[in-house]
Amino acid sequence: MDFYTASSEKRPVRLSEVTRRFAEESLNGKYGDEAMQCFAVSMDDTENFEAMTELEKYDAMIRKIAEEAPLRYCPGEKISGAATLGGSISHCVPAFYRNTFVMSSVSHLTADFKSAVEYGMDAKEQELKNRLRRGELDSYQEATLHSMLHALDALRIWHGRYLEYIREKDPTIYRNLQQVPFGKARNFHEAVQCIWFLFAFERLCGNWPGIGRLDEILGTFLKRDLTNGTLTRDDAREILAHFFIKGCEWIRSDTAPGSGDAQHYQNIVLGGLDSQEEEVTNEVTYLTLDVVEELPIGDFPITVRWNQKTPSELKQKIAAVIRHGGGTVAVYNEDVVLSAFDRLGYDRKEALKFANDGCWEVQIPGKTYFEYMPFDGLRILLQDTLRLNTETPALFTSYETLYEAYLEKLRAFIAQLAEAGIGGRGRYDETGKWIWNRKLPCSVISLLEDGCIENARSYLESGTRYSVLSPHIGGAADVANSLYAIKKIVFEEKRISLETLLQAVKDDWKDAEALRVYLKNKLIYYGNDSADGADDIMACLLNDFAKITETFNGKTPVIFTAGVSTFGRQIEWRSVRGAAPFGTHAGEILAPNASPTPGTDLSGATAVIHSYCKADLTLQGTGAALDLRLYPGAVEGKNGITALISLLDGFCILGGFFLQIDITDANILREAQENPEAYKSLSVRVSGWNARFITLDKEWQQMIIEKTEHSF
Repeated sequence: MDFYTASSEKRPVRLSEVTRRFAEESLNGKYGDEAMQCFAVSMDDTENFEAMTELEKYDAMIRKIAEEAPLRYCPGEKISGAATLGGSISHCVPAFYRNTFVMSSVSHLTADFKSAVEYGMDAKEQELKNRLRRGELDSYQEATLHSMLHALDALRIWHGRYLEYIREKDPTIYRNLQQVPFGKARNFHEAVQCIWFLFAFERLCGNWPGIGRLDEILGTFLKRDLTNGTLTRDDAREILAHFFIKGCEWIRSDTAPGSGDAQHYQNIVLGGLDSQEEEVTNEVTYLTLDVVEELPIGDFPITVRWNQKTPSELKQKIAAVIRHGGGTVAVYNEDVVLSAFDRLGYDRKEALKFANDGCWEVQIPGKTYFEYMPFDGLRILLQDTLRLNTETPALFTSYETLYEAYLEKLRAFIAQLAEAGIGGRGRYDETGKWIWNRKLPCSVISLLEDGCIENARSYLESGTRYSVLSPHIGGAADVANSLYAIKKIVFEEKRISLETLLQAVKDDWKDAEALRVYLKNKLIYYGNDSADGADDIMACLLNDFAKITETFNGKTPVIFTAGVSTFGRQIEWRSVRGAAPFGTHAGEILAPNASPTPGTDLSGATAVIHSYCKADLTLQGTGAALDLRLYPGAVEGKNGITALISLLDGFCILGGFFLQIDITDANILREAQENPEAYKSLSVRVSGWNARFITLDKEWQQMIIEKTEHSF
């Protein structure tokens, strides 16, 4: 069997035929279809369910899920455990009461799988009991800790069911499950099984956690097993492949089109420095990349921490994987990320642990409550500043007064976000003590978040060591381009009055097509490495946005810091934006993340990177994503590998933060639209996630195609 690749070179074949068939079954939706056949457990027969407290309802639902969820064993699988309830895919606890979900679930976090592997869940139980014995808890805190114990009991029930179920089917898995996840892992196979079993249970209960630094967690186990001869490199690759294949268990054979089918925030981070500032890269790093080089699995997006110590061999491997397409591997510039954490006051050793929230926003894994707050920066310009949605658009006598007016509106908007967001987390009481607000229970997640037991607060109640809120500006490139167009033709060239320009924009260029074409085609916009133009405005805008956000940080225990993203929201924003001053019509899909507006970046990938890096990206505390799409022919052969490595090295040298590259051909994407059955495994990078192209609806597909048409 051949899996799709964007490269002229076929994907390598290293895995066994049994494993490759397992991957094909999973990628074609066999197990996702099975999950949809048993959607959720019912709480209708639970006595006095309506009268229960929220914690009691949660405990009852989690226990019933553990007792009743179907078990799955796939012949030949190397690890066991499965999230078999279709309702989990809906981002809810998969339990119905009177045919309705009772509670939502949790995502945008990474769990602390490392401590579970090293100490086992029995240690968590002991920690909980010790905390209860210490006392100094109010009744709600006691109930919160008891709910975590109930979650642990539910895990034991599910684990016990699997032990009984697997006993006669697979002696190796049975032996591993006798040890983990309650005891500490003793070898590589047990460690992988431990992570998978806990990950599967969290997903079974409706949550979507990230994995974190997989090679850092598993590297020592594999090194020991390879040294003592209990495991071969090929054996280890097969085990890791099954981890990835089982992570595709929510793929369905016929997914309703939308924003894609693989956005469950289960990101993996590889490489980078450890707490001793030594490079983590090890055999697990390479074997993980082996798996996604061979199999087109985008359900675990991988991000590599790139730094001055990144081995040349790893760079070669990353480039080899990237050119198969699918956007499976992205890159953090570790130096810039660490500087961003330093600006926020994180301890260096703590910052060195960074991973992400399962998407790409950076955080300390297993210790961070995170929430991002997306907004459309272009709307603030067009409607709040220029008042194009009113009868009388606003007029300004200089570019400087226009820009200051925009910042004033932006500042007011961020103030509203801060008040609502931080106020939603907690408040100071009359004694000056900070009180965290109560939220929906999430005890399954809280078990694997450091601080929740000690503080006797759930993850959603900021029991974690860090609580982060991050306003994310979208449409930044569109704002910069609009401001530049006004600055250039109104205040510098004096080609037209601001009043006339704004009226043309307000009318969506009716009777002003020549002006629109001039603006669209004659000016050099963000993404072309131009001097004293839109690039500088973009850099100034991002820096000022971050500094405005920073003024609301440090007043409460909540970390309030900036980021740049759209995550595809430019599709939903198109209907309310109207035309823009740089020559776009109402309804056009505009800039993604911190990337140029489609069609305006005419000078190549290197120019885009130069433009993006003109901002001080250490100010963006949770990140700023740059998307690049390259044509397959540009990365062919040895020269293509060298070119990719040079591009990534340059990105980091220039001060980039996060780069996601996809290798795509717009003609192939159009073929997939016409003949989807032939392209079931064609994956594309959407934003912080990957998706099989045929699971995107027409609008999302068109957005990807339009961006791809401007590949370099």
